[in-house]
Amino acid sequence: MREKNKLSERQRAILKFMEHYVENFGFPPTIREIGEATNIKSTSVVNYNLNKLVQSGHLARLNRKSRGIRLTSQIPVGVREPSNSKRVYLLGEIVAGQPIAIPEDIAHHPDPESALDVPPALLGGLDAAEVFALRVKGDSMIDAMIQDGDIVLFRKQLTAQNGDMVAVWLDERSETTLKYFFREGERVRLQPAHPTMQPIMVAAAHCHVQGRVLSVIRTLG
Repeated sequence: MREKNKLSERQRAILKFMEHYVENFGFPPTIREIGEATNIKSTSVVNYNLNKLVQSGHLARLNRKSRGIRLTSQIPVGVREPSNSKRVYLLGEIVAGQPIAIPEDIAHHPDPESALDVPPALLGGLDAAEVFALRVKGDSMIDAMIQDGDIVLFRKQLTAQNGDMVAVWLDERSETTLKYFFREGERVRLQPAHPTMQPIMVAAAHCHVQGRVLSVIRTLG
């Protein structure tokens, strides 16, 4: 049995924050966000209390899943993932910062073992076959609530409207990046969501949209 009266004041505060956060966003907060919300400065102290909540049955760690930790109140007894979850392929990493070279195009054939179990609510009504996932590296989209380590779900598409957040392939550099898209004549401005970072300007003919952002899964850790 899970009894909140046996938890410390700090653990109750963490649990309350997580409940409100998951209700609002649909995915768990980061350790840093938990610490900021509960006035705990040390991430190791946050981790300690999360482990205590796992031991007491209030939280569950789902190893090798897209969400590292969950409220047990949201997990049916005996079920580790919702039965109606959809399989989406994690195709690799995308850089939210200055673009870097990647070994191959993000559209490569997916590894069956890279599939994630994703709640249908995160797919925006799309079939899972129309969606792919990439893990974010870097923090240039931090003001768009996308952080290093997050998993972003994309709708597969080759075009974008101004203001769309997209994954783009820059063929002259053999690089991929995650930015806001703005067409400006024969050029494209790839705008970061970071106060100190400058946009990337590229010729439209060499900027290839791969997908538009649907939703973000925040991993805890």
